Amino acid sequence: MRGPFLWLLPQVNGTNINTRHLQCHRPKTRPALFGCFAPSIQHFQRTPPKPSLSLSTVSTMDFQVVVLAGGSSKNLVPLVSKEVPKALLPVANRPVLSYVLELLELNNLKDLIVVVEGEDAALKVGGWISGAYVDRLHVEVAAVPEDVGTAGALRAISHHLTANDILVVSGDIVSDVPPGAVAAAHRRNDAVVTAMLCSTPISGPLDSTSSGGKDKAKKPGRVNLIGLDPTKQFLLYIATGAELEKDIRIQKSILRAVGQMEIQSDLMDAHLYAFKRSVLQEVLDQKETFHSLKRDVLPYLVRSQLRSEVWLNGVPQPEENGNEKVGSHNNQLVQSQILANASKPSFHQLYALGPNGSSPVRTHKCCVYIADSSKYCARLNSIQAFSDINRDVIGEKIHLSGYSLSAHHNIIHPSAELGSKTTVGPQCMLGEGSQMGDKCSVKRSVIGRHCRIGSNVKVVNSIVMNHVTIGDGCSIQGSVICSNVQLQERVILKDCQVGAGFVVSAGSEFKAEALAKKEK
Repeated sequence: MRGPFLWLLPQVNGTNINTRHLQCHRPKTRPALFGCFAPSIQHFQRTPPKPSLSLSTVSTMDFQVVVLAGGSSKNLVPLVSKEVPKALLPVANRPVLSYVLELLELNNLKDLIVVVEGEDAALKVGGWISGAYVDRLHVEVAAVPEDVGTAGALRAISHHLTANDILVVSGDIVSDVPPGAVAAAHRRNDAVVTAMLCSTPISGPLDSTSSGGKDKAKKPGRVNLIGLDPTKQFLLYIATGAELEKDIRIQKSILRAVGQMEIQSDLMDAHLYAFKRSVLQEVLDQKETFHSLKRDVLPYLVRSQLRSEVWLNGVPQPEENGNEKVGSHNNQLVQSQILANASKPSFHQLYALGPNGSSPVRTHKCCVYIADSSKYCARLNSIQAFSDINRDVIGEKIHLSGYSLSAHHNIIHPSAELGSKTTVGPQCMLGEGSQMGDKCSVKRSVIGRHCRIGSNVKVVNSIVMNHVTIGDGCSIQGSVICSNVQLQERVILKDCQVGAGFVVSAGSEFKAEALAKKEK
């Protein structure tokens, strides 16, 4: 299989994309991040994924796969930086992007386009992929301008999309829901878009913003209002980001049809979509202001699904602008009539013809695939989510990490060294080459590779990345410590984030603070 190569897209002029191809050379040695450890240490050895035979037909279904890996996310500062893009943030000491790539590999989806915001970030992500997946996947890494949004990222590479259908996956998903099932549902329903929905995470909605910084008190979460037909196959209504403490307003016309439409607020858009390419490209070309797939493209397709079927006095009604509110009273009444017929098998065919069965009207279907509640699906899009996912993956969802727990229900690399009377509790991970002094305690935490931890140190509910030095007598609770940080003696941190390379002076005490170097 061919190795990955990198597209650099320094400029995007209208529909023109200037591209140049750079070969990503395989490093002489595979990065330790994906190193295979001694087979005799069963509790730490990762098991490489095996392709799913039951979904092997997906690869022949003419789907092109795009992974949107982002760049630097404001919600994840100071965890992300110029040196560490979002895609390479560690989950159980593996880049979060690895979970998506291996999930796709399990489903025999091995030809991928990975889109990264910013050239520097794309080079880092491309270099890592080249070393980790050189003989397993064919990956094309595309660099797009920063802050273009998910819709803008697809718009930038749209002319490289040639398959009939496109599978778009967020690079921050950690899940065991098979994307092949979404692709199969999309084809079965002949939809223009199929969105994967999953149960809202117990710790909070996927889109809840980080409470890092000054105030760590939990704030009301955000939900999606999703309207489904009785068979729960067709997406009839969607409103994103509605805050729970605010009143939710729905037009009376929709409420009149509530008997035929089920409104749910316990499902989250997992940011995994199957699109009909021709429709997606048309929307991206015509709606140049659309920035987000979730907030712009998907709601627009749902609205236009109904609007494209609306006729008044024999005249087709224009589709509403993506930023405008619902149109006239007459449009609402006709929409209500359409929704009232949603339960009929011929819902979309019913209005495929114009008035009195004449003059065909363009229609399309927006569908959903609802993941089973037993499946795991979360997005690493906030600091809280970063901590939650790390703990889940070394705990109840250990199967996602590829590791096996020891008899003590933890994961300790055989090269790690523990001092006298030092304990590493259940659902903890201690990485390769790390050393801990005497009388230390680690609970429900992940410690990365090659860390140096002194004596009498307590680490609780925290994530410590690679090459961190922690002095004697430190206490770390509910915090994230990035790579190459130095904590001098007797530092106390509670609910803090410490950016890469930062030095915390001896005896300091911080609560609910973000500590980081100023980026040049």
